[in-house]
Amino acid sequence: MIIHSSFKPAWWLKNAHLQTIFPAYFRTTKPPRALRRERLTTPDNDFLDIDHCGETGQPIVILLHGLTGSSESGYIKGLQHTLAKMGLRTVALNFRGCSGESNRLARCYHSGETEDIHFLYRTLREREPETPMAAIGFSLGGNVLLKWLGEQSDRLSLFAAIAVSVPLVLSVCASKLDRGFSKIYRGNLLSELKQYVRLKLQHLETLGIEAEAEKIRQLGNLAEIDSFWQYDDIVVARLHGYRDVHDYYQRSSSRQFLKSIAVPTLVIQAADDPFMTLEVLPEAHELSPSVHLEIAQNGGHVGFVTGAYPFRPRYWLEQRIPEFLALHLDKNLAERA
Repeated sequence: MIIHSSFKPAWWLKNAHLQTIFPAYFRTTKPPRALRRERLTTPDNDFLDIDHCGETGQPIVILLHGLTGSSESGYIKGLQHTLAKMGLRTVALNFRGCSGESNRLARCYHSGETEDIHFLYRTLREREPETPMAAIGFSLGGNVLLKWLGEQSDRLSLFAAIAVSVPLVLSVCASKLDRGFSKIYRGNLLSELKQYVRLKLQHLETLGIEAEAEKIRQLGNLAEIDSFWQYDDIVVARLHGYRDVHDYYQRSSSRQFLKSIAVPTLVIQAADDPFMTLEVLPEAHELSPSVHLEIAQNGGHVGFVTGAYPFRPRYWLEQRIPEFLALHLDKNLAERA
């Protein structure tokens, strides 16, 4: 089902770039209360850092951040506050190397990497088999979430899932970031990714894990990379077993998985998102009966800022996301009764 969103941008932030930039750089959110970090050892002897917020016994919502983000991202912390008020527990996953400490393998995170979210899900399910659970992903995290939901289909016990500002077709999004003002985002993101790889190499060398460090050194000098096509070909494809960037983009784009999703899922996209074009949006026949695609005319990339007064923003996602979760949690609890 395709829904035309009722979202209206703040009159003082109507431009797509302002919608994108304002929350990313000017939002201030205090850390949620009673935040507890846990380190999980992965099956390949690496680690994932996850941040718990809430009380034992409450329903759980897994949160997935975007590219170069973390559990410290404003949209993650803001949602933790909002969901805590609803009586929902959150578990924010830091993708590998995003928690403030580089991981122990050359392996990184990327748009198609679903093993770690499945490991986290299984860990939580083993601990609490009956607890209602949902998942929310933003940008890259949204692509990971939708791909995982499609791969697993009806084998998951989730009452709802929500994905926001998803790069549904990675090749189109990579090309969009090569044009116009969007090149500013590309430059900033690539700079952070190159630093991520440099720090990883230094960390592996310090730990004396020579075999993993050599995998990074074999990538060569990354300084001249100036597009995602290059970065994903040289770094992501080589480190993660893809033939090349084309193979990576084809296999990892989440749009092809939408028809297989069985969990009630809301996908929120802005038509003016500067990270993509309208070409990435699927048609109704590509969606499973469980997927609702909500398209807003404005909103930018993980923006969706409203509010009548300048510099007194309201974050619409923190209204829309709880609405969808509450609806499907009630249905889930009614079915269990």
